Amino acid sequence: MIEIIPAIDVIGGECVRLIKGDYAQKTTYFKDPVEVAMRYRDAGIRRLHLVDLDGAKAAEPVNLAVLERIAARTGMDIQYGGGIKSAAALRSVFDSGASRAICGSIAVAEPEAFRGWLREFGPGRIILGADVRDGFVATHGWLRGSQVTAGELIGQFAGDGLTQVICTDISKDGMLQGPSFTLYEELQRQYPVINITVSGGVSSLEDILRLDAMGLRSVIVGKALYEGRITLKQIEQCLQNA
Repeated sequence: MIEIIPAIDVIGGECVRLIKGDYAQKTTYFKDPVEVAMRYRDAGIRRLHLVDLDGAKAAEPVNLAVLERIAARTGMDIQYGGGIKSAAALRSVFDSGASRAICGSIAVAEPEAFRGWLREFGPGRIILGADVRDGFVATHGWLRGSQVTAGELIGQFAGDGLTQVICTDISKDGMLQGPSFTLYEELQRQYPVINITVSGGVSSLEDILRLDAMGLRSVIVGKALYEGRITLKQIEQCLQNA
């Protein structure tokens, strides 16, 4: 069964969701991310996707205190992204309790630095963030564009031991209209040994089951959980059937 990874996006220490990555279209769902994470843990979920939206905008991690609290209270496997642009920032994320770090902008701007991190920390701890808008990778909290496609970016590091990629179709993010199935199917076909994690647009359990049938191995769920489109009871049942 495909691994379901709940997302917690943080601005100002609170759980929020954006629409298509637009900071002006923000909805606050919960004041305390730790309480939300504990609900997920209690449902049997072991892995959490934590995004520091303040950090992504500031180009350095901002909500490390939130990461520390969640790690200390839940013991979950936390993958953390947002503002990791230097080795010092990467180490601070790991020191604060993250098991894995998501790095996107640095891979586009400084590919040799990203390769060095894969070697130093190991591909089990470094996740490539390949988020796309209109077919091309967007960086710096989705505020800047590039001329590189997700497939091309992954290909740059496929020979360096890369094993994990999170790809968000920004046009689908927060829209609850279903993910870009064709995009993920093609990326997984192109790079069969790499885990392509689906992110953006997941709206129902049916979306998840379809991705599972397509051979995708992991999927991030955010707004659909907050809005009750997917329930923790459904996720518990999936875990039991895995």
